[in-house]
Formats: sequence, structure tokens, C-alpha cells
Amino acid sequence: MDTLIGIEDSPVDLLHEIGGRLTTAGGFYEVLDRVVEFASALVKCDSCLIYVLEGEELVLRASKNAHPDAVDRLKLRVGQGITGWVAEHNEPVAIAEKAAQDPRFQFFHELPEDSYEAFLSVPLMCRGRLVGAINLQHRRAHTHKAKEIRLISAIGVLVGAEIELARMEEMNSLLTDQLQTRKVVERAKGILQRELGLNEEQAYLALQRQSRQKRKSMKEISEAIILSAEVRENSRAAAIS
Repeated sequence: MDTLIGIEDSPVDLLHEIGGRLTTAGGFYEVLDRVVEFASALVKCDSCLIYVLEGEELVLRASKNAHPDAVDRLKLRVGQGITGWVAEHNEPVAIAEKAAQDPRFQFFHELPEDSYEAFLSVPLMCRGRLVGAINLQHRRAHTHKAKEIRLISAIGVLVGAEIELARMEEMNSLLTDQLQTRKVVERAKGILQRELGLNEEQAYLALQRQSRQKRKSMKEISEAIILSAEVRENSRAAAIS
């Protein structure tokens, strides 16, 4: 891994570094991973979490430490916990020690970091609109310097737009996949209706049943049915010719 720039470097160098790293990221989660990597190097910390605002909830989408049971599953309401407070007020919160004793603190069993001493949370913004929040935590007491807070807050504004753009691209890609899946399933249903004399509901249930039995997606089952029908059609055409 390349050496990351540090907090002692100039603002211009910092901007150049983070801009370069984000522009080479391949997608939503890679953008988030780059932000985690950059923030963790800028302010040496034991944990870095990124929550993304989705609807009325903040969803944990990235973490410096591996949390397979929490990432993409853990959700907060805006206003819930310190992170939710930061999202609600669009203001950073820095706690040097005994973060769990803060009256705003919300404990989550899925996150061992909740036992850490120091806590810094800043909002992620895009054109004045909340995108999420980034949290930095230390196992031991740590006083966040004003420069650290300002830099992480500035990064929160700089990367907010990039995160929002990557999220929208991810959503568009998902919608495209869903549309393609729907088209494939509809075509496979038509084949089953035509060849087996099933009605539309029966054809869909047949696809669903095969999907469960073979532990494959509806799209995969549908594609197999379409391919089989094409092979039969080509064989018949070849026999006639």
C-alpha cells in the first residue's frame, strides 16, 4: 500500500491526495474504503466507521475493522446515539475519554468499539445536505486537536459528494439489474406457459420452486430455461433444413 499523507502536510497536499484516491475508486464500497483508509491515516485511530443516510436511517456501510455481521445491517435513526445526534445537528462531536458515559451514547453489542474511550464523529455533507457520518475511535483516552476536527470535518464535506454520487450509481446499477432480471423471468415464464400449458401464476411458481430447490437465483433458472428453449429451437431448425 502506498504511504498516505499525514496531518502535518499542507492542505493542498491533502486535497490532492484524497482527490487522487477517490477518482481511482471503482464503486460505492471502494469509495467508502478509500475514505476509511484516508481518515484513519490522517488521524491515527483504532476504529473508523462510515454511516450512510438512506431514507430516515443511518446505515453502517464501511469499517476499518472487520464487522461482517454489522456492516450493511446495523442501522440508526437520525437523532439516535452520538452518531445520530451529529447527523441531526450537522455538527461534529469530539469526546476525549469515557465516551460511553455521554448521555447521547447508544450501545450496540455488534460493535466492540463501543467500549473504546475516545470518540470523534463528523457529518458527511453534499451541497449542504446530510449524506452520512464518519466516526473515529480510540481504545484509550485521546484529545482530538482542533486541527484534527477541522480536517476531518473538511473531509466530510469533500467526500460527501463523492459518496452520494457513488451511491446513486450503485442504485442505478441495481435498478438496471432488476429490470434485466424481470425481462429474463418474463421470457422464461412465457416459455413455460407455451410449452407446458401453464398459466402465468403457475409458471412463476414453477420458476420459484426451481430456484429454491437448486439454490440458484430466479434469473439463473430463467436463463437456463431460455437457453434450453433456444437449443431445442435451433435443433428443430437444423433438422428441417
